Amino acid sequence: MPPPGANDWDCTPTPDKPRPVILVNGTFTTQALSYQAGAPLLKNAGYCVCTFNFGNPSGVAQMPVQAIGDIHGSGRELADTVDRVVAATGAEEVDLVGHSQGAGALPDYYINELGGADKVHSRVGLAPSTGTTLSSLVYFRSLVPILGPALLGSTEAVFPALVQQFVDSDFLGEVYPDGPSGADDVDRVNIITEHDQVVTPFTGQYFEGPNVTNVLLQDGCAADRSEHVSILYNERAWLHVLNALSPQDATPVPCFPVAPFAPWVR
Repeated sequence: MPPPGANDWDCTPTPDKPRPVILVNGTFTTQALSYQAGAPLLKNAGYCVCTFNFGNPSGVAQMPVQAIGDIHGSGRELADTVDRVVAATGAEEVDLVGHSQGAGALPDYYINELGGADKVHSRVGLAPSTGTTLSSLVYFRSLVPILGPALLGSTEAVFPALVQQFVDSDFLGEVYPDGPSGADDVDRVNIITEHDQVVTPFTGQYFEGPNVTNVLLQDGCAADRSEHVSILYNERAWLHVLNALSPQDATPVPCFPVAPFAPWVR
């Protein structure tokens, strides 16, 4: 089921909010789990909001674990969703707002490799996954002979999207041949937390390019201790999303304490 505020197919974009927003979730999660906060916030701000599930190799629509299939296939699912939203709303372009895989590897594959740059105005990423060491667990495969490669092979067979997000994967080499960058006309905004312990090191989330804005949540606000999961329910992060979607109406984001979801973040 979609989260509150999403998938009203009778929604019509307004002159001040001309582009529908498609929310793209991260690996192992779903549209509903990811956007209980973000979808209604954007809807209340006047946006037409769409969410969808993808990357589900099981064929069971209600499977609680999604976004694990080959990202090439998920990219085609995203492309189909964009086309459906454009057709339903009459909009010329959409904005993509995502988390983790849905903030980096997947939408950037769609934009860079599947012609999405012609249909996407902005790609806004919360903790974008552009290559991760998984807090150095990726190196287990080379440090532990036989067992490491065997474990990696088993993981890739069951969760291909996870392995495709490893720092040295062939897939990321395809999407980011020159490293994370935005050389096209798509505006890319990356909203990053230094406490991220899933997409590591967090500095790999920084992009380069003329149409790129990198936002570190702890700049001027050390009290924000959100990490990879809690960033989805971080009011400060979503205020930055609103600013990214409507920069002409951008307002300063205040600093206030944000607690982590992960108990090991201090």
